[in-house]
Amino acid sequence: MSTTLTFGNFKGGTGKTTNATMTGIELSNRNQKTLLIDLDPQANATNLYLKTKQNIDSNEFVTFDKTLMAGIRDENLYETIINIKDNLDILPSAADFSLYPRYMETKKTSYQERVEYLSELIEPLKEKYDWILIDIPPTISLITDSALYASDYCLIVLQTQERSLQGAEAFIKYIQNEVINTFNAPTLEVLGILPVLLKNNAPVDNSTLESAYKIFGKENIFKIIIKNMERLKRYDVTGVT
Repeated sequence: MSTTLTFGNFKGGTGKTTNATMTGIELSNRNQKTLLIDLDPQANATNLYLKTKQNIDSNEFVTFDKTLMAGIRDENLYETIINIKDNLDILPSAADFSLYPRYMETKKTSYQERVEYLSELIEPLKEKYDWILIDIPPTISLITDSALYASDYCLIVLQTQERSLQGAEAFIKYIQNEVINTFNAPTLEVLGILPVLLKNNAPVDNSTLESAYKIFGKENIFKIIIKNMERLKRYDVTGVT
């Protein structure tokens, strides 16, 4: 059975999508069969992976006929899966996924049932993969609740700035108070906090890291620190090359 990992923070632009997509590629390179589920209606992870697929096979025009939202309506996610490269697949998002909370209001009576539903749809996929990675929008919503409920772990992405630090702190409290205590998420744990530098070796980065160590405890923050790399920004335009 696969391990399900969500990348989270309530602050947007902290590097959740970048780290989710790059982790997916690295796991696949290590012969780990990996599925990325893009739960963000902005579909940035989907666009990056489709451009990456185009780079791998330049003779193939990459597109998809069925979105994640369509698969949810059909109660079958298998038909929406797109293969990107060896050991790497994606469930692609699109703007229509913003309708998911409204759709679930018509399908399930209680909010608890709505939170649990996505986990039920993902369950059959777990036998096929080693890892299921989930990219979520930076909002409190049914989408976030559903992703966290379905996850074994959440990795908190902390960009080294004050707003991201506040977003990480709020996200961890939300996981405990709402997703675990209220919705009774069956397996969810915080894997740890991953620092992502805003600017390499800038004073604000060092100051934010020191604050994070005091708030969360140094033992809960990964020793690996993701440095600012310009080529990662280019991947949004070019795909991974």
